[in-house]
Amino acid sequence: MPPLVTPEVIWWALLPLLVLSGGGFLLLTIASLVRRLPEALPQAWTVATGLVVLIATVPMWDRVQSDGPRSFLGGMVAVDGSTVLVTAILAMAVVATALLARPYLRREDLPGVELYVLLLMSAAGGVVMASADDLIVLFLGLEILSIAVYVLAALHLRRIESQEAALKYFVLGAFASAFLLYGIALIYGATGSTRMARISGHLASTVLVQDGMLLAGIALLLVGLAFKVAAVPFHAWTPDVYQGAPSPVVAWMAAGVKTAGFAAMLRVLVVTLGTHASDWRPAVAVLAAASMVVGAWVAVLQTDVKRMLAYSSIAHAGFILLGVQAASERGTSAVYVYLFVYTLLATGSFAVITTVAGRGDAAHGLGAYRGLARRQPVLAGAFTVLLLGQAGVPFTGGFVAKLGVLAAAVEGRTYWVAMVAMAAAAVAAFVYLRILVAMYLEDPAPDTDDRYEVPTGTRLVIGAACAGVLLIGLVPGFLLDIASDAVPVLVGG
Repeated sequence: MPPLVTPEVIWWALLPLLVLSGGGFLLLTIASLVRRLPEALPQAWTVATGLVVLIATVPMWDRVQSDGPRSFLGGMVAVDGSTVLVTAILAMAVVATALLARPYLRREDLPGVELYVLLLMSAAGGVVMASADDLIVLFLGLEILSIAVYVLAALHLRRIESQEAALKYFVLGAFASAFLLYGIALIYGATGSTRMARISGHLASTVLVQDGMLLAGIALLLVGLAFKVAAVPFHAWTPDVYQGAPSPVVAWMAAGVKTAGFAAMLRVLVVTLGTHASDWRPAVAVLAAASMVVGAWVAVLQTDVKRMLAYSSIAHAGFILLGVQAASERGTSAVYVYLFVYTLLATGSFAVITTVAGRGDAAHGLGAYRGLARRQPVLAGAFTVLLLGQAGVPFTGGFVAKLGVLAAAVEGRTYWVAMVAMAAAAVAAFVYLRILVAMYLEDPAPDTDDRYEVPTGTRLVIGAACAGVLLIGLVPGFLLDIASDAVPVLVGG
């Protein structure tokens, strides 16, 4: 009988996962043992946990850059530049969501601990997805992330829209998970392994005489991942869930969940199945074009700002898919730049929406934003910066992000998708212009509040988001260099 081999464990690489999951479990334990927690403790705990993870990514990045990528736990988990960068983006989203949550929970008179615990658990699942070197580990991370978000969407117990959103998200998410799991099974049947490095090596060294099982597996994997990033035609859940879920939760869904989904998509398609890029690139290009067109055009027809940004997020997913379908290092680094910038744009925008929505989280129509520039010029100015960033106006981070994915698409010779993207960007700009016109050129509705209370945490999120968007737009070199060094690789055997 062969001796048992203990898998290698690299503890510093597991630190973000241990901090996030341990922080969530510890907060839950404390809340169950202490009858009345100080109101500020859960938020402070979550913000501190996110900051610890964010700070920990700095020495992790230096170590990865100096020692190179590492694989451990029997080749099922890895740490490379992409893992560290995605972990940092998720930590930023956790901190921003936690800062928005406390004033929202107090205003809506909702329980204060559950949201923070579920947020930390969901982020832990995202970190697992970003570090997975095995398809089964990837699936486990996806489920950890998703199940927590299903509950978060239903957190507002007094809003029937919140319950409906969670139920729709759960049912459709279960179908998407089934597609993903079946795709993993077919990939295993075609290659004999679920390890990403072994799959890649097998496909690079073996010519499959009959590749129908492999192609079916790729298609099912693409369906499952496309649902998670809200790409057309797997986007049906997005508008209703965004409209019904609590606004701080939507900030996490738009930033953190999308980041984890695209990180997984890059590891599976571009890195693992890169040798068969000719098989999946046309499908991803069609998904990108459909997402941009549907997201931009349908957003024009909306009168609810939350639904506008929901369809806008679908359009942004299409732009990010431009970088994915390029199947190149330039495209991959452009995706990471876009994810970083979009995290700032999404958290800042939904911070404004959370503030304007008022008690009941229901005032999301354009009427609530009429005359906002006269009532609260600073808040309107900040929202203007964020909307211009989403439109991709020069000197904002959104321009840098969209230019990067467009350049990658042109370099990959998918000119028709790049042309669709430019047309969709023009249509999407009209969506943001409608909100700007309401804020600056229209009179306030008679029943609109004169001023909105902007809590300190919300101010921090909006200020940091605006500063980051402008800084990246003016000095993008630092982020571009980091993203180019974060291209994922497979190191497991």
